[in-house]
Amino acid sequence: MSWKGFQKGFGRTPHQVKQRFNMTEVSKDAVYMDAERRFQELESETKKLHAESKKYFDAINGMLRHQIQFSKAIAEIYKPISGRPSDPDSFTEDCNPEGIQACEEYEAIVAELQTTLQPELDIIDSRVIRPALELLEVVKVMRKTVTKRDHKQLDYDRKNNTLKKLQEKKEKTAKDEKALYKAENDLEQATQEYNYFNDLMKQELPQLFGLQRQFIQPLFQSFYYMQLNVFYTLHERMQNIDIGYFDLTKSLEEGFEEKRGDVPQQAEALAITRFKSTGGRTRPGQSKYGNRPALEAPSTPLAIEGAKPSSTSSASPNGGRASTSERPGSAAPPPYSPPNNALSPNPNASSSGQWGAVASQKAKPPPPKPKPQRLSGAQQVETVTALYDYEAQAEGDLSFSAGDSIEVIQRTANENEWWTGRVGKKQGQFPGQYDWKPHCSRSPS
Repeated sequence: MSWKGFQKGFGRTPHQVKQRFNMTEVSKDAVYMDAERRFQELESETKKLHAESKKYFDAINGMLRHQIQFSKAIAEIYKPISGRPSDPDSFTEDCNPEGIQACEEYEAIVAELQTTLQPELDIIDSRVIRPALELLEVVKVMRKTVTKRDHKQLDYDRKNNTLKKLQEKKEKTAKDEKALYKAENDLEQATQEYNYFNDLMKQELPQLFGLQRQFIQPLFQSFYYMQLNVFYTLHERMQNIDIGYFDLTKSLEEGFEEKRGDVPQQAEALAITRFKSTGGRTRPGQSKYGNRPALEAPSTPLAIEGAKPSSTSSASPNGGRASTSERPGSAAPPPYSPPNNALSPNPNASSSGQWGAVASQKAKPPPPKPKPQRLSGAQQVETVTALYDYEAQAEGDLSFSAGDSIEVIQRTANENEWWTGRVGKKQGQFPGQYDWKPHCSRSPS
């Protein structure tokens, strides 16, 4: 934008704000307003015509390209998977040669279709896309002229309002007379420019609309017949596909079931399809993905106090203890403590008698301390804190507020039932499904 244009735009800004809020008079021409409305529709539809025709052209080309790439991807899956490249004897011919040949035939058919349809697509480009683009360029030029006409109308309204204010002034000074003379000259010039562009648009826009009708009708007919040629060519070639690998007489579901065969059973037989990570924590030194620990445990087993006498133990191959009550193949737990040479039995021994001898060598733990007298015979009382208010709904219910401490007199294991409790001197039933915050147990005083 030039400096002169910037000055004009800055001068028009206050009047534009006033027009937006209906604070000043605006010149209106009904004929031009109708023509401008039709021109906006023409501009919008021309942009849509060019965009949609370009999308159609790209869609047909893209569809054929994707079909070829799809065939290449399927053929790559059918190709054999060899062993180590450095070992020729490790190569295993395990592939689907019929499927590879079918993919190659299909790829050749699509490539032929691409070559056949290329002239039709070129015609779409030359007869639809390019003319629409040329029409769009004409519309852009017209839009610039319409914008200029709107600016001239804005200048005319601005100069006219300035002149009216000066004329309505009762007492005029010499300076006001000079400003009045200048305003009359500015208004006369603005009126000539506005009338010129306004009359130009009212004359040329209807001509553009007439040319539009003459342009759109043959363009639409050409596009319609080109689409018919493309669809007919695609249908005819695809309908006459003769690839022995595919049986087109069967339905899609029947053909799929026949080709699939016992593939689901083979996939289910793979161990990797049944692998599921629990996400749980593992013991230190134990692997998450195998039966063996991550770090080898000492080969010398240790005696563990408090072992259940019903389950006999024996030395496992990896040095741990394997219980006879465990399932076959389960992982042995890692040792609970580092090995102690003074208590370690003979590594070659595997009988339970040696484990008993080792256990007898350890000192017995001291007896537990007696319970305090105040806790041994006192009856425990449970108290809970209410998190919400509750109003008694029937006789015998217990009302309380959030934060009250409730002494539980009788309760059930199910929190969805009614419990009996006491708040102060009031006793009654209250719902157990409420959220309760239990207190530490206390003994009654």
